[in-house]
Amino acid sequence: QLTMSLNSSTLLNEENAQGAKKNTECLESLLQTPSSFQDNPLQQLQLASQEVLEKAKKSGRSKCPRCNSSRMFYCYTCFVPVETVPTKEIPTVKLPLKIDIIKHPNETDGKSTAVHAKLLAPDDVTIYKYPCIPEYQEKRHEIALIFPGPNSVSVKDIAFHLQKYTKKGACASDDDCSREPLLKKAKIEPEEEKNPSEGISSIRNEGTRLKKIIFIDSTWNQTNKIITDERLQGLLQIELKTRKTCFWRHQKGKPDTYLSTIEAIYYFLVDYHQEILKESYKGQYDNLLFFFSFMYTLIKDAKCCAGKE
Repeated sequence: QLTMSLNSSTLLNEENAQGAKKNTECLESLLQTPSSFQDNPLQQLQLASQEVLEKAKKSGRSKCPRCNSSRMFYCYTCFVPVETVPTKEIPTVKLPLKIDIIKHPNETDGKSTAVHAKLLAPDDVTIYKYPCIPEYQEKRHEIALIFPGPNSVSVKDIAFHLQKYTKKGACASDDDCSREPLLKKAKIEPEEEKNPSEGISSIRNEGTRLKKIIFIDSTWNQTNKIITDERLQGLLQIELKTRKTCFWRHQKGKPDTYLSTIEAIYYFLVDYHQEILKESYKGQYDNLLFFFSFMYTLIKDAKCCAGKE
């Protein structure tokens, strides 16, 4: 069975940012001679100009316009760029579906790449801190959870399995249907009008009925508490194609196929675009890695400068 990659803990921590800043002189020279394609696997991405980040790096930490905290590039608690990074110079990505990120309460804000998704796709991404999460039961026919497991399916099989959920009226099994109704309801989006005459015309149409994807943002060892929550039971679980992470804070002792949160979101969307929407991928979601790719290069160059690589 395909092993999925999901270490959802991520983002450049403040110590790394400051450590890299201390090597200013070396970094300045490196910026004049960017890393080669072989050294930077993210270089093939079609990204917006990162000049704004280059300038912000040179000027150092800046204030968050909302809480006035001193940050580098963006505020990871307010989900906004700092004063030296004008919002208008940050790309915005439109996603084909909504994304909920459930963050473990012990996950350090400054170490998580989940905030990247909120910064770059603000209209389509919501971050929740566990245990304060929505009830998903009534919309199980249009929601899926990215998490590996014995019952996980690949992205290309979403349509087939979502069809089963729809036919059963959002019940994953007969046992689920016999359960008492849940008392707590968290209405996330207004109910859509349903056309009684609308049949299951094709498996592809079922796949595009997927409206929301859930990601868990935590270290691999912390996921059990969240994944076993009753509010996530019965959801269709998706596994990703095996890809190698570029994350600089990769968890020691874990396979390099365990992705950071923003990598997992990005790769899922690329697969969804090709497998479900059946459209050729032309970099539509590459800017989700706008901050990630810049930090990857910054830290890699800093390590090279310090003689660590």
